[in-house]
Amino acid sequence: MPATVTALKHRINVETLAQLADKTLGLNEIGFCNLSTATPVAFDPYNANRHTGAFILIDRLTNETAGAGMIAFGLRRASNIRWQALTVGREQRAALKGQAAAVLWLTGLPGAGKSTIADIVEKQLLAAGRHTMLLDGDNMRHGLNRDLGFTDADRVENIRRVGEVARLMTEAGLIVVCSFISPFRAERGMVRELTAPAAFFEIFVDTPLDECIRRDPKGLYAKAKLGRTENFTGINSPYEPPEAPEVQVTTIGTTAEEAAAQIIEELRRRGII
Repeated sequence: MPATVTALKHRINVETLAQLADKTLGLNEIGFCNLSTATPVAFDPYNANRHTGAFILIDRLTNETAGAGMIAFGLRRASNIRWQALTVGREQRAALKGQAAAVLWLTGLPGAGKSTIADIVEKQLLAAGRHTMLLDGDNMRHGLNRDLGFTDADRVENIRRVGEVARLMTEAGLIVVCSFISPFRAERGMVRELTAPAAFFEIFVDTPLDECIRRDPKGLYAKAKLGRTENFTGINSPYEPPEAPEVQVTTIGTTAEEAAAQIIEELRRRGII
């Protein structure tokens, strides 16, 4: 079943068993963490039953073992929480707006043109009388995600939080335009699953790295090349391009307006607007 490590409580020094403050675990390191499963699961503490108290974590994309663990105890934090059924749902709210709820997820390298295209898409939807909200990577880091850095772990948490916000907005019947580098396929897939059954459009703003470096609107590539910026996507941190995006646009030989029009046309073709 799907499971997520929601918090690392501490790392354990295997030689002294000392509890060390940390946010990540390296290869072969051991830690004490919270684990959240998608559905309830029967278990026993490992010290009571080694068969029903042990587990492994497998990467759903590569099928490789990512970790193994022993269950200490259940948190019981959600035992009295039930999903509250609501009379008014996504479909009714969206129908009132004359549209279908959807997430338009623009991904691409820094400087690819995501924010510019996303802004034009929202303006065109607004002009057509549609109800929208634009979530931009930089803007989210000024508020909800201001406590996150740019390590791989923080990037994953950044996208998870944004996915939760996008899901709530689709419940309101909105068309949510999201502009995020979101470099990892697994995290984009996580948001797709999280926001279902609302329509999800992965939109790849396909701008070559050389062109992004040439533009460098914020001067970040220059800093990364000088070693002044760590974990910068495209230079010293990887970007995994989409394998089968719903829409793929290029900014080479195409204006931002033309790229936005391509996205709008796909929304019409699929009956979102």
